[in-house]
Amino acid sequence: MSFKSTGVPQGIAMPSRRRFVQGLAAGGAVAGLGLWPRASWAQTAHAMPTLRGTEFDLSIGETLVNYTGSTRPAVTINGTVPGPLLRWKQGTTVTLRVRNELPRGSIHGPDTSIHWHGILLPANMDGVPGMSFDGIRPGESYLYRFDVKQAGTYWYHSHSGFQEQGGMYGPLVIDPDGPDPIASDRDYVVMLSDWTDMNPAKLFARLKKMASHDNVYQRTVGDFMRDAERNGLPATIADRKMWGQMRMTPTDLSDVNGQTYTYLLNGTTALGNWTGVFAPGDKVRLRLINGSAMTYFDVRIPGLKLTVVAADGQPVHPVTVDELRIAAAETFDVIVQPSGQDAYTLFAQDSARTGYVSGTLAVREGLRAPIPPLDPRPIISMADMGHGDMHAGHDMSAMENPQPATASDPHAGHAMPGTNPSAPIGADPHAGHDMSANAGAMAGMDHGNAAMSDMGGGGMQAHPASETNNPLVDMQTMAPTPKLDDPGIGLRNNGRRVLTYADLRSTFADPDGRDPGRTVELHLTGHMEKFAWSFDGLKFAQAQPLRMTYGERLRIVLVNDTMMSHPIHLHGMWSDVEDADGNFQVRKHTVDMPPGSKRSYRVRADALGRWAYHCHLFFHMESGMFREVRVEE
Repeated sequence: MSFKSTGVPQGIAMPSRRRFVQGLAAGGAVAGLGLWPRASWAQTAHAMPTLRGTEFDLSIGETLVNYTGSTRPAVTINGTVPGPLLRWKQGTTVTLRVRNELPRGSIHGPDTSIHWHGILLPANMDGVPGMSFDGIRPGESYLYRFDVKQAGTYWYHSHSGFQEQGGMYGPLVIDPDGPDPIASDRDYVVMLSDWTDMNPAKLFARLKKMASHDNVYQRTVGDFMRDAERNGLPATIADRKMWGQMRMTPTDLSDVNGQTYTYLLNGTTALGNWTGVFAPGDKVRLRLINGSAMTYFDVRIPGLKLTVVAADGQPVHPVTVDELRIAAAETFDVIVQPSGQDAYTLFAQDSARTGYVSGTLAVREGLRAPIPPLDPRPIISMADMGHGDMHAGHDMSAMENPQPATASDPHAGHAMPGTNPSAPIGADPHAGHDMSANAGAMAGMDHGNAAMSDMGGGGMQAHPASETNNPLVDMQTMAPTPKLDDPGIGLRNNGRRVLTYADLRSTFADPDGRDPGRTVELHLTGHMEKFAWSFDGLKFAQAQPLRMTYGERLRIVLVNDTMMSHPIHLHGMWSDVEDADGNFQVRKHTVDMPPGSKRSYRVRADALGRWAYHCHLFFHMESGMFREVRVEE
């Protein structure tokens, strides 16, 4: 965010014409204007350019690419999408000279930047224009130089304009300063992303005007009849009535999906067939990175188990699953041991089940395995959004407003529990929240040092006063829960063992050891029709910075009041996720927040300066779900 301006193999289902056209181009840069990209039908895992060492020169420019049969300009790093794989060494000092060579008049310019996602560094090296530095102007360079304090799998991307959506991102691997505790015979980066032929700025404008453009899968009369047979007519009518009052649809799982996006794996489409070669019995390490702008991917390799060994670059106790969901900006390292067949499909479908990208693990290049069909499209329930289970007899009347929904009252049909109707929006953006550095608690929300055993219940959820009568807030959750053991909407009871947050346990104890001295609660808020997103109903321009005192340990509690998932990223510091009892569980740099969830994590304010704190769904960030964090003496 910039504040200045951002033949088919047997067993494979035949794709739609549109999907087939999207896959025609194997992907990659066009060699010259108007020329078809060079064929890469068996692109190998080694095709991604890799830069190693401590000195790096990176050039930000514009390159023509073709993923769909149409040639479009992308923002590239050293001429590629994704940018080169950077391999650093823990304990060294890296120097990166980044030059802005975007052409004059570029739709992606003029200024640029690089943010090193999840990396601990000084604030002026973080790469957020208008906050940590001024950005890199056309024809100019910026020198990034900092010590590498950590190891693991990370990534980097632009924080200027719409450049991240335009292709400006790349993988980052930091090798440990000693023997790697995660042993493997092969080591491959698998970077997932979403591409659109649209000018990203025009896509954003479309979202603001018609947020439901890609939600073409509406429920039908046939769905109503099936639901009535399964759940009973009264319950089905009540369900439809509730969704009607909310002016929302339970099929709205993603703002932008396969109707607009072409999904990429290491910069190539499914028909590009990225291939990672193995020898039977090899331990293959796959570094999964979700570098997409707006997409959650569900990843599996039919016929193979995935042993998760790291999350967001940090080691976790190994857990073996069949499938995992990776939110935008998250990374997972998994170990697989292929044997018994020559090829396996690496399959990543979007969470809304509108598209996929696939690659191959094979004993040699040019092989493929059957690609599974997309899973059935999921439906969001009231329980998913933290409103209980109406089919289990939950009283939904508390949600209902006696006044019908109108354009002038977007909250008709939604309860506003725990709010102060007289509090004017913007007069006190932190009403009900003590944000001062020395505060020991937040009014009405203090958990102190006590265990968080009541995180999931104990009455109606309170909400900040800034949400009351707020035209940017269209719903609030009533009974949020941590949902740490929930695999997620569309993944429950699918016959596969799916990773959950509850499975993730760091291999180390709480690195700080102190109980949090205070608690800050923030609500993730939004309005679906207006495509407005925020914290506590306040956009970035309305909100005061969240202030932390250098060295303090605090707890952040997030409550998702929306029907969308939000991956929340705090720059410069770790987010130490707590379990449902308030104990340290797993260290991450991006914390996923499903609809109707309430999760907490500890933060050690050990990095002075101004830091970005935002949803990593790109267009949610751009439309306001962004805060500034200030760590001060």
